[in-house]
Amino acid sequence: MLYESVFRTTDLPESARFEAWTERMGRTHAPMHLDSERTADYRGRQRVIGLGDVTLWPATFDQLVFRRTPKLIRRSDPETYHLSLLLRGEGAADWGRQRTAYRVHDFHTNSSSRPGEIFTGADPVTIVGVEVPRALVAVPARHADRVLGSLISGREGVGALLAQFLLQLVSDTSVYEPADAPRLGTVVTDLVTTAFAHAADADLRLPPETRGRTLVLRVKTFIRRHLDDPGLTPATIAAAHHISRSYLYRLFQVEGLTVASYIRDQRLDNARRELLDPRLRALPVHAVAARWGFPRAAEFTRAFRTAYGLPPGELRERALTAPHAAGPHGDGVDTVPSVRGRSANDTPGASPASW
Repeated sequence: MLYESVFRTTDLPESARFEAWTERMGRTHAPMHLDSERTADYRGRQRVIGLGDVTLWPATFDQLVFRRTPKLIRRSDPETYHLSLLLRGEGAADWGRQRTAYRVHDFHTNSSSRPGEIFTGADPVTIVGVEVPRALVAVPARHADRVLGSLISGREGVGALLAQFLLQLVSDTSVYEPADAPRLGTVVTDLVTTAFAHAADADLRLPPETRGRTLVLRVKTFIRRHLDDPGLTPATIAAAHHISRSYLYRLFQVEGLTVASYIRDQRLDNARRELLDPRLRALPVHAVAARWGFPRAAEFTRAFRTAYGLPPGELRERALTAPHAAGPHGDGVDTVPSVRGRSANDTPGASPASW
């Protein structure tokens, strides 16, 4: 059996979870500044599998922003290439002049030597991370660096071979012996080298649709950070991102959404979470509504009933009096379907329910 370690934030007190996850990510890849909307009760699960000089780390984790700064690079740089095969969720990266949106079943690429910001969507993401020393990738640095920040398809060509190999390997490490680890690491390195060499010969210009997906993710992040502001409108959102309202509307139309419905659904979802939280039982319903941008109680009640089929007070009472209530993140009381429903990115992989 290959050596691997497993880390779960749920094994720790809530107050220690996010700091522990930050430390874990720093050891797995490189020291980073992390930020999240879920720091109060952060959920993350990671396996680390050593393959000689190569490391694999399948993981599922809550919304997160990774920042690797020049200062951190000067302080500590393991000089590795990183690839993440995205299996569930969404994400994007900002490399200064280059931006990339990540798609399910594609690899995104970066380097511990390169500053940048990576951010995920509101829902948990599942990835298979790969760390390979730069010195082992037999592609000239000037060519390999052209690949960084771009997408490598995990559905076809060499990328598909790499994805299939990684998924088979991490699905069951018990069938391998410890002596197999460095040989398996060599296979991973060869596939990464081939994928980099192939991608370096391709046209790496960022397509307009990729820029659009990246911008949508940034807008969604902005909206979620300002849900408590009753003045959050398409006009203020467009102004904050230096785009027109009509362009903002078109970005959301591509995803089958409207700006107003996305704001409303996010506010309702967050209010529902707090109503289901036993720790907030003493907080009046109208106060919960106001915290999430609904200053008028009647308007909140109508919207809530439309979304969930019953008024907020009744939902709270049913949930908090139900036997074995598990809280807003558990398998017990949080049984009302989310407004957003099932994402198109919900592909097989580690489930948050397994945390």
